[in-house]
Amino acid sequence: MTDTWSDASALAAAVRAGEVSPRELVDDAIARIEKVNPRVNAVIHEHFDESSEAAAGAVPDGPFRGVPFLMKDAVCHEAGRPYHFGMHVLKELKYRAETDTWLVERYRAAGLISLGRTNTPEMASTVTTEPVAYGATHNPWDLARSTGGSSGGAAAAVASGMVPAAHGNDMGGSIRFPASWCGLVGLKPTRARTTLGPDFGELWGPTTHEHVLTRSVRDSAGILDAVRGPGVGDPYVIAPPERPYTDEVGADPGRLRIGFRTLRCDGTGDSEPDVVAAVQDAARVCESLGHQVTADAVAPLDDPRFGETVAGVWAGIIAREVDRWSRVIGRPIDVAELEPLNRTFVEMSAGVSASAYLGGIEAMQAYARGVAGWFADFDVMMLPTVPEPPMMLGRINAHAPDPFAQLLDSGRLTTFTMPFNLTGQPAMSVPLGTSRAGLPIGVQLVAPFGREDILFRLASQLEVAVPWADRHPPSTAA
Repeated sequence: MTDTWSDASALAAAVRAGEVSPRELVDDAIARIEKVNPRVNAVIHEHFDESSEAAAGAVPDGPFRGVPFLMKDAVCHEAGRPYHFGMHVLKELKYRAETDTWLVERYRAAGLISLGRTNTPEMASTVTTEPVAYGATHNPWDLARSTGGSSGGAAAAVASGMVPAAHGNDMGGSIRFPASWCGLVGLKPTRARTTLGPDFGELWGPTTHEHVLTRSVRDSAGILDAVRGPGVGDPYVIAPPERPYTDEVGADPGRLRIGFRTLRCDGTGDSEPDVVAAVQDAARVCESLGHQVTADAVAPLDDPRFGETVAGVWAGIIAREVDRWSRVIGRPIDVAELEPLNRTFVEMSAGVSASAYLGGIEAMQAYARGVAGWFADFDVMMLPTVPEPPMMLGRINAHAPDPFAQLLDSGRLTTFTMPFNLTGQPAMSVPLGTSRAGLPIGVQLVAPFGREDILFRLASQLEVAVPWADRHPPSTAA
């Protein structure tokens, strides 16, 4: 058996050195999934036999050759495999994707071997992974608590030791949010750093970003190196980094100008005390490392255009998803087939005209310009990832009585993550804090557009100063 807690980089190095074969890595990971998944419900589609056979064959000689991996059951689909997007209607139809996305092809070329697909809320549209279709994913730190969403299945799988890394995507915090609540590294890259092709140029307006959840900073950097870059015909192209991101891990970040705040961006006051303490502690560590650290209001985050436009645009986005999937399955999806929260979005969309939707996009872009301007005087923004520690399961789900109240609650919880889906800036949650109840708390680092290099340098410096590699949840595959 390989070490449950080896990161993807270490496993890939072991394969290159001939110390272990891809088949052994895959079979060990399958055994771990079979051991712990019944408790956490992270993996909802398994293709173990197929993956084991693939690992015994000609595995592509990429930088992560033979490393076991999991795919989130949203956006990034695999040819011939189930793809249900958290939707009960697609589960009933036993829908399977016809093609690979380009990102799937890049993961495969990197040598990663997909063992299955992970749980996600219906249409990946909320902050907790409790879909009617597949049931709740349980946080391995406390099985009564949420993993967050929408990459909650991916987060639970990595945190519990099933695999060292798993795919996720981030439309409003869906990589960073579960990374925070499960004690992981979660980077939302800069917009257009990874491709959404061939299906989309952009998805959900400008908000969707794809990457992975990992336990180490170097894995996040290495996997991004392996898959970054535009696809043919992508509407946006971002300049490539000056050097590989793996070269930034452990590199001297210099003396960074860091501004931090803990006040929520929706005017509802401060974050919960354990979260405030985590950010303040991280600020003190950064100061001890020689950085210039300042408590700052970060006033552009409070621009009222943020709150005034997101709900209407989001309603249009969810309505479009329903229309798109209706076309895919060849019949209209009735709103009665949706969970209450998404039903509410679709009903709201009836009051959003095409002009109002485009006005919302314009307001988002104006908001993004204001936030970007703040970085003229700072290199890094430090914030909570989520304003509270992991919540109990059941607070936001299909059985709660008031979906509109859940919508407002979700908005409060994404107060620190959603802004950077609008701006497109790189933002990373790192597991620096712990609540008084022993639950993980992520601290979010945000850099200027296109500057993931700054985040990898600072995060790897913090990984040494405040090590987290030996912190594991009670429910694990070890």
